[in-house]
Amino acid sequence: MLPIAVDAMGGDKAPGEILAGVRRAVADGIPVVVVGPAELAGAEGLTMIEASEVIEMSDDPASSVRRKKDSTLVRAAEAVRDGKASAMISAGNTGATMASALLRMGRIKGVQRPAVATPIPVPGSTPTVLLDAGANAEVQPEWLVQFAQMGSVYARQRFAIERPRVGLLSIGEEPGKGDTLRKQAHALLVGAPGIDFIGNIEGRDIMSDGVDVAVTDGFTGNVVLKTLEGSMKTVIRALLDAVGAPEVKEHADALLPSLAPLYASLDPDTYGGAALLGVDGVCIISHGSTGERAMHNAIKVATEMVEHNLVDEIRQVIGGG
Repeated sequence: MLPIAVDAMGGDKAPGEILAGVRRAVADGIPVVVVGPAELAGAEGLTMIEASEVIEMSDDPASSVRRKKDSTLVRAAEAVRDGKASAMISAGNTGATMASALLRMGRIKGVQRPAVATPIPVPGSTPTVLLDAGANAEVQPEWLVQFAQMGSVYARQRFAIERPRVGLLSIGEEPGKGDTLRKQAHALLVGAPGIDFIGNIEGRDIMSDGVDVAVTDGFTGNVVLKTLEGSMKTVIRALLDAVGAPEVKEHADALLPSLAPLYASLDPDTYGGAALLGVDGVCIISHGSTGERAMHNAIKVATEMVEHNLVDEIRQVIGGG
């Protein structure tokens, strides 16, 4: 397999934690190429693609991709486009990552808009794939149908769900509930090929075992994602504070073996990042706070998606060939 191209300069903990994650992946036998400056400290012995510029978190995504042609993000996307890498990963500027992938790798023929697919943890079950989680603030009903089709392919390939159940996020379960966009999308989804549409779902259903793919616009999806992330952090912090009290230490010690798997299932680092679906190559967008473990997992996810021919599977569903 061609190597996974990793942006060494993306994220709050770059490059140290990013490179540590890369070394763990390389130790697992996964080929990785690091994209970064020529004299990158800590990259000794790793395969590299040199890039002299970095797109900062505060940079405007579209203009910075056009202006900083020798940036790590642009070079990573070009490596996939030119057949030098099989996938790209970055924990840096999310908008610039999407722009780099779209402008350099291009869209799969027939895809109207790429979408960000994020796994939402469901304790005791497989995650729910939420898309769009931020790529398209405003959408058309036909785009939501493609999001459903691409999300179904992703859920099937990543989480081995044979027939993913697709729900349209709305304010009520009945088909007539929601705004004009939701009503029009519902009518299209009912007869759409390549998906198992179960109808409208509500926000409370996303972290349940009743749906596998939750489809919405990028504005709503991003609000949902950030709300769930904040809620989970608050609950976990409160739980850790409670079990950390000296008076319950004995009971807490007995509970920890059972709580550890739950904590792991809720930890974003477990999932490695989100996938940008619809571009002509595998692109994983990792969280800005990505550390060694999260990057290691992101590389494993990218590898699995390459091995499962994610892009070709989406191409078959959207374009029929």
